Amino acid sequence: MKASDLTKRQQAVLRFIRSFVQGEGRSPTLVEIAKGVGSSAVSTIHKHVQHLMDKGFLVRSHGRGNNLVVATGAEDEAGQPQPDRSGRSDSRAETASIVRIFPFCGDVAAGSPILPESRALPIEVPNSIHRQRDELFVLRVRGDSMVEDAILDGDLVVLQRKGEYRNGDRVVALIDQEEVTLKEFRRDTKGVWLIPHNPELKPRCYPPQQIDIQGVLVGVMRSC
Repeated sequence: MKASDLTKRQQAVLRFIRSFVQGEGRSPTLVEIAKGVGSSAVSTIHKHVQHLMDKGFLVRSHGRGNNLVVATGAEDEAGQPQPDRSGRSDSRAETASIVRIFPFCGDVAAGSPILPESRALPIEVPNSIHRQRDELFVLRVRGDSMVEDAILDGDLVVLQRKGEYRNGDRVVALIDQEEVTLKEFRRDTKGVWLIPHNPELKPRCYPPQQIDIQGVLVGVMRSC
C-alpha cells in the first residue's frame, strides 16, 4: 500500500509522527498526536495508529519504552520506498515471515504470579518483535493503565527477562508476590515507582523488597 492510499487523516498522523520523532528523538503519545493533528478524540487517533501499524507504516521500537517509529521500507508520501541501511528498498517481506515460539504465560492481572513455563502455552512471535532475542515470554494485558502507550485491554505484550532495568523501561512487576502489573519503571531514593500511562491513574511508590521485576517490554501484538 502507498501512503497516498491512506485517508487524509491517516496521512496527517503518519506525517506528524515522523516529524515528531525526528525533532524530539522519541515517539509521541496518543494525546500528543491528537493535539498535533487537531483532534480531540484520542480513541480515534488510536484507531488510525493501529491501521498504520497493520499496514506496515508504523512499527514498535525494540529499545526502551514502547515507542512508535516509521517502518523501514514503508513508502513515503510520494509512494517511493524508503531504503534501509543495507540499501534494500524493503526488508519487511523478509523479516515478517520469520516467527519463533515463546511461552504464553497468562494475563497481566491482579491475583497470582506469572505462570512457570512448564504450564505455559506456546505462541508465535514475529521477527519484527523478537529480533532473535532469547528469554522472551508473552502475556495478555487486562485493564487500561497503559492506554497512552496504545496498549489496550486484550493486547498481547512480549517481554524479556533480564537482570537490570533502567528508568523509563516498561516492565511487568510482581508486587508482594501477589499482584502482577504492567507499568513504567523508575527508581529513586524513595523507592521503586510503578507509573501508569493513563491520566486517571496515579503513580505508586514501593519499597524495593516488595517489587520483583518479571520482564521488560519489547513489543506488542494486537489481539484479534
